[in-house]
Formats: sequence, C-alpha cells, structure tokens
Amino acid sequence: MIDWIRSLGASATSSVEGLGQLAVFGGELTTSLVKPPSRFGFFLRALYDAGVLSVALIALSGFTVGMVLGLQLYTTLSRFGAEEGLGAVVGLSLVRELGPVVCGLLVTGRAGSAVTAEVGSMKATEQLDGLRMMAINPIHFVAMPRALALAVAMPLLNALFIVFAIAGAFVIGVSNQGLDGGVYIAGLESAVRFADDVGQSLLKSLVFGMLLGLVATYKGYSCSPNAAGVARATTSTVVTASVAILLSDYIITALWGV
Repeated sequence: MIDWIRSLGASATSSVEGLGQLAVFGGELTTSLVKPPSRFGFFLRALYDAGVLSVALIALSGFTVGMVLGLQLYTTLSRFGAEEGLGAVVGLSLVRELGPVVCGLLVTGRAGSAVTAEVGSMKATEQLDGLRMMAINPIHFVAMPRALALAVAMPLLNALFIVFAIAGAFVIGVSNQGLDGGVYIAGLESAVRFADDVGQSLLKSLVFGMLLGLVATYKGYSCSPNAAGVARATTSTVVTASVAILLSDYIITALWGV
C-alpha cells in the first residue's frame, strides 16, 4: 500500500511539474512574439510547411467527409420526409463542429507531428545548444515561427475543409440523390449565420491552432536528445494535442451557448 501511494504521489508530482514547464514555455513563446527581430522569413517557411503542404490532404478529406455526410443525412432525413433540410443540417454540422475538429485532428497528425520531429531532431543533433552558444534564443529562433504558423494556418485550412465538405455533400445530394440544387443552397444560406456559426468555427480553429503550436514545439524542445526520445515526443504530440483539441472544443461550445 505504501509503495502504491508513493507511486501515485510521484505521478501526480510529475504531472504538475510538466504542466508548470509547459506554462513557462508558453509564456516564453508568447513574449517571443513581440521581441525583435520578427523572424518573418522563418514564419513564411513554416507557414508553407504547415499550411500549403496540408492543402491536398484537407481538400480530399473534406470532400470525402462531405460525401459521406450528405449520403448519411439524406437517408436519415428521407425517413421523415425532410430531404429539403439537407443543406441546413450539413452546413450547421460542418461549420459548428465537424469542420474545426476534424481539420484540427488532421493537421495535428500531419503538420504537428512534423514540427515536433523537426525541433526534436535539432535538439538531438545539438543544434539548439549551438544556437545558445551564439547567444540566440532557440525558442525565439526555432519554436516561435513554427507555433505561430500553425496558429495562422489552422483557420485557413478549416475554411478550406468546410468548403470542400459542403461541395461533397452537394454532389451526393443533388447529383446522386436527386435533390434540387437551389433547395440545398437556400437551406444552407438560411441556417448558417455568420456571427454565431462562422464566428464560433473560426474561434475554435484559432484556439486549436494555438494549442497545437504550443504542444508541438514544447514536445520537440523538451524531448530526450536521441532517436527514441524524438519518436516518443512525436507520438506524444499527436495524443496530447488531439485530447486538448477535443476538450477545448467542448469548453468553447459550452461557453458559446451552443
């Protein structure tokens, strides 16, 4: 019993210490945003890696999700004679919930893991130590541009995902199921409101991007300086960021008032 209590206390202490280190890292990351120089070139390169290279995945995944959603919802709505509401249901479900969450998880798996692996490899090869020897802050030089790029890219990729998903549902509902295209678009326009629905979607995706940038850079920055440590950090980034996205999604939805 004593050993079990000791193990539980050690685990709790380690968890609290990890949260404290993450908070300190987040504070240094935030202050780095306003410190000169701007690192704009590194930010653009990181934005290309996180955003442009994810466009194909986001577009294809969004179109596929929209096709499945259109088929499933049309079949369900047809049981109640409410096929005309397909556009409204698809639009609300994608804009409010599915778009930000699915896009966040996809970007986590593709761009977030890549950022962690890149930063972790720089630590394993002692490049971060070399920056410190040259009086360059690694958080400002390496972590900040990548974290900012993920935060900026996430809302843009979310918007792209939603557009392709709506198009996929349109193709299935109109071309395959025979729904009138004007009815689909009219239902979509009447149901989705910019202030409530689109605003909530943009806020969620921005928060998800900030969380992903913080977790991805922290895991790479604090990993063990070897190949096994980089691999563990990359896996931990995907798991931790995914859980953080799902938890923050519930919190934002509850605070927004649904």
